[in-house]
Amino acid sequence: MKSKTFIILSSSYVIGGVSAFIPPSTWSHPRRLSLHETKQDLEILAQELNPILGYFDPLHIADSKLWGTSDEFTIGFLRHSEIKHGRVAMAAFIGYCIQSHYHFPWAMTWSGTPFPSTSLSPPEQWNAIPFEFKIQILLFIGFLEFYSELTPRLGSNVGIVHYTQGGIPGKYPSFKGLPHPTLDLYDPFGWNKNMSTETKKRRLRAEINNGRLAMIGIMGFLCAETIPGSVPFLDHVVKPYSGEVMGPFLGDLELPLLF
Repeated sequence: MKSKTFIILSSSYVIGGVSAFIPPSTWSHPRRLSLHETKQDLEILAQELNPILGYFDPLHIADSKLWGTSDEFTIGFLRHSEIKHGRVAMAAFIGYCIQSHYHFPWAMTWSGTPFPSTSLSPPEQWNAIPFEFKIQILLFIGFLEFYSELTPRLGSNVGIVHYTQGGIPGKYPSFKGLPHPTLDLYDPFGWNKNMSTETKKRRLRAEINNGRLAMIGIMGFLCAETIPGSVPFLDHVVKPYSGEVMGPFLGDLELPLLF
């Protein structure tokens, strides 16, 4: 169930995410820093990620100057977008595997309703949960997205610069300072605060490659379950699904399909 939610939300990020609601003219920072990466940095990173393929941009997206901005701004936006898509896909892939084989033993609702059976495919499990649960999941993920986009624009006191204004792509703002006690998404217990710069770079490269593989993997699952024979390797692994994977509220509300 969660895997399909993640895929639907990640597709909306491609369109522009929350930043699409903020005019590009307002994106400049009052104390503008040198942007984190240039195209040359992107080419070096590509060699480190995959020496065989190297830098591959046949559509010249890195040179597109999104919204009439600079190459560096565009690269920051694309780099952050890829890292975020990779994280969403990794969560979706793991969630899909767990939901296909493991049934949560506790009740799903206060009334004692159990979680959907593993005899159902993850999309069928999503369809089986109450509409209120679906809204809660979407609102929670939506909050994380709005917080990550808007917090860096509130000023230097938040300790993070937006990824299009010189900040580090993929870095999520801390929850410290919120009125409700909350653990940070990354390193909530501070175990990695003394990690060396080289280790951080190596782990980020691993995260990017894992994210790319997860994006291929979760789309492979969705194709295999909806288009018989499209992924022969998964023919006897993934349960078939005859519903609409891009209609998250079909059966709950009369809404048009997302695509």
